[in-house]
Amino acid sequence: MSDNDNSEEVRTDGTGIVPPDDETPTWSERKARKQGLARLTYEYFERSRREDQDLRQQSSYVERDVLAFPTWPHEMIRNLALTSFFVGMIIFLSAALPPHIGPPADSSSTPAIILPDWYLYWSFGLLKLGPLNPEISLLGSQKLMADRTYGVIANLVVVGFVAIVPFLNKGSARRPVEQPFWSAVGVSGVVFAFTIAALSVKNLIPMDSHLIFDLTFILPILAAFLSYAVLRTMREGYMFNLNRRYYRLRPPK
Repeated sequence: MSDNDNSEEVRTDGTGIVPPDDETPTWSERKARKQGLARLTYEYFERSRREDQDLRQQSSYVERDVLAFPTWPHEMIRNLALTSFFVGMIIFLSAALPPHIGPPADSSSTPAIILPDWYLYWSFGLLKLGPLNPEISLLGSQKLMADRTYGVIANLVVVGFVAIVPFLNKGSARRPVEQPFWSAVGVSGVVFAFTIAALSVKNLIPMDSHLIFDLTFILPILAAFLSYAVLRTMREGYMFNLNRRYYRLRPPK
């Protein structure tokens, strides 16, 4: 065996050689090294990469090899590293940029603007769909239901549509270009969530309220058509170039 072959089999990071499976140290041996979580995290990722590369080289490119690693310590080390990073960032930001605490609320006066939490703006905006509540001439041009009831029903319709979409789309697509229609539906839903949230705070936006109301329903439709057209155009060439290796490993059925 030549020196070039030996250099291909040995993988180093500058600090040591990653041992094969039968020589991998146990958890107690790793702990005795006293090199901390960084060393364990590196060994996890390096071993994952090595096993994945070895299996792919041995594969006949007919079906993807299913890779699996034990929960302890492999998955736990990765999750602990990611969790520690984000928790540390939250603690750092909370210490460096503490939130401003305003004056206590005055129970004797009602605020001029009452708004829910930001993640409920879309629901609050659906309660302002009174102009869409139809008037029935048989009732003397009166509305069949109150605007508040109409808004509650609109919330039920939107939540029901979001809940039923996974049952309507049962495809196995992994990327938006594989199913442009459902991708366009998702884009329109995201845009509608932003526009209906803007409608809920229309008194804070320096724009005509009628224009905001019209854009609330026009922009999601335009975003759906635009995203569908773009993904439909990109479908053939983009999927072939981006997923060439994927289809070699797992041919489409």
